Amino acid sequence: MRKLALTLGVVLLLSGCKTNPFSGKSTMAFVSDASLFPSSFQQYGEFLKENKVIKGTKDAKRIEDIGNKIRIAAEKWLTANGYPKYLDDYRWEYNLVDDKEVNAWCMPGGKIVFFTGILPICQTDAGIATVMGHEVSHALANHGQQRMSAAMLQQAAAVGLDAATANSKGSTKEALAMAFGLGSQYGVMLPFSRSNESEADKIGLTLMAIAGYNPDEAVNFWSRMAANSGDGGGGSSFLSTHPSNQQRIEDLRKLIPAAKAEAAKFGVTF
Repeated sequence: MRKLALTLGVVLLLSGCKTNPFSGKSTMAFVSDASLFPSSFQQYGEFLKENKVIKGTKDAKRIEDIGNKIRIAAEKWLTANGYPKYLDDYRWEYNLVDDKEVNAWCMPGGKIVFFTGILPICQTDAGIATVMGHEVSHALANHGQQRMSAAMLQQAAAVGLDAATANSKGSTKEALAMAFGLGSQYGVMLPFSRSNESEADKIGLTLMAIAGYNPDEAVNFWSRMAANSGDGGGGSSFLSTHPSNQQRIEDLRKLIPAAKAEAAKFGVTF
């Protein structure tokens, strides 16, 4: 069993990686888009049926229009960098949902939801573009696929631990299992998610800039988000899946010049 788990882990690592055009990194991809996207689309449809989707309003149109501009920006960047077919299997959809939660998300394959609760913090089209660019970037960088792959690798390691401790007495085995659970959760899974968030910020800045929205507004948005959260922009990010607001703002300020330079290649200046 131990050898089987080890073999499975090695096979996954060797066969489940691909290079992402946006990050330039080789990332885990044990689940193909062909398998992931249909499931994502189905879950998205179920979510819409179970929640109040707002249609025909000014805000609903803003979400759709800005989403399309971010999508077009992504297409321009991909085509210019030699990936004209990258988005062929994506099925973009942008919906505004009546919910007080300050949130937005994008599922694999380009299925996006904005909650009405985040609009007062967005305030402007550039604020919406900040959020839209970030959420779209999660899909473009295949972060959902990476997280599923990480979970599969974690599961394989757990099988290996179980086999390795098969002859240990109950309390020892339980302690080892608990240590593994904490180690994998706080040592691997959460930092991996924080990395995804920071990467989505970077890609999102570039996309919003190419789409014609000043990336300086991203700092203003996250400052408002910090004020809304009540942490003044601080707070620890160690046990969080997101960077602290202050860390995010500092990182964005450093990334803005590169985003503007990239947008200038497409004739967009600020």
